[in-house]
Amino acid sequence: MTATPAPTTPTDGATLLNQIEAFHRRFNAFPTEAAYVAVALWDAHTHLLDAFDSTPRMAFLSPEPGSGKTRALEVISTLVPHPMHAVNASPAALFRAVADTAGRPTILFDEIDTVFGPKAKDNEDLRGLLNAGHRRSGVSYRCVGDGGNQTVVAFPSYCAVAMGGLGSLPDTILARSVIIRMRRRARTETVEPFRARIHEPQGHALRDQLAAWADQVRDQIEGAWPEMPEGITDRPADVWEPLLAVADAAGGDWPQRARQACVDLVTAVNEDDRASLGVKLLTDLRDHVFPGTDTVSTVEMLHMLNAMEESPWGDLDGQQLTARALSKMLKEYVTAKNKPISPRPLRISGQVVKGYHRDDLTDAWNRYCPPPPETTVTSVTPLTLPV
Repeated sequence: MTATPAPTTPTDGATLLNQIEAFHRRFNAFPTEAAYVAVALWDAHTHLLDAFDSTPRMAFLSPEPGSGKTRALEVISTLVPHPMHAVNASPAALFRAVADTAGRPTILFDEIDTVFGPKAKDNEDLRGLLNAGHRRSGVSYRCVGDGGNQTVVAFPSYCAVAMGGLGSLPDTILARSVIIRMRRRARTETVEPFRARIHEPQGHALRDQLAAWADQVRDQIEGAWPEMPEGITDRPADVWEPLLAVADAAGGDWPQRARQACVDLVTAVNEDDRASLGVKLLTDLRDHVFPGTDTVSTVEMLHMLNAMEESPWGDLDGQQLTARALSKMLKEYVTAKNKPISPRPLRISGQVVKGYHRDDLTDAWNRYCPPPPETTVTSVTPLTLPV
């Protein structure tokens, strides 16, 4: 008589995520508790990609080398399916690797600053792949064939990507990323040395448990719409939705920890001056140039902006902000009447000069800038300007 196989004991998701987090803590000195939570959830979500509509990029960024970015990617590589270290991979190779849905890689891109940094050449193919691959429906179109006998082929682009690099990234990629601002480890922070021969098998054992748990909860996660923390909407909600779905499926204290990590990391991005130079300009104009007045000449505006020590305007690639650069940046935004923000003739102190009016900027302030500080000065009565 054949014995009936014993039923498989379901894996406890919360306990497994605790083990993933503990594995990272052995080797990685992340800057915040939120970072450990986010990275553990990101590791888990790579085993469930087809249960989601999108996948967030994981970006480890720092101002200086030696901040633990490479080590973070090394540890992640032991926990995710089909890791592919892509620092030297060509765009063509990446397109074909990602299009193989049966063995779809998790791309780990160290030294991403060499691809998108100020000294790098244009890499629009790779940028397009990273942007399109954020969505499950994303594809990249390429011509395939010899000579004149070529056809357009749609390559599936959907895949998980983790990156490490110096400085920042293009805004289009930052907006699709969970951003961890790494820093050099302090003398009081200790971690274990990562020895591949010893610790890779330990990570692989956890990876296999993640894969088994993912199979258990896949039906539960597919189609799930996790409740977002208050104030998390639009692109940040898209980024965090898969991670919160993983946390909800795991249970324990992970749903609460995940939502707190979401708020902490999204808030940190919103407070990061480098997230958008344009938003920084709009915010400085609102908070430091226009309080108490409705009109400011271009000359006075540049004088005030370039004198701000804590803002970048006095040293943009070695030069101060100019009237031409100011106009170019502001024209990216529009007035309430959907016209590009542009300088116009203003009568100030009895003279007609070129400058900007508060009414042209108010709509952009409301749409793009963080809430104003409580000490912002109330504007004066609007002036009558020449048409």
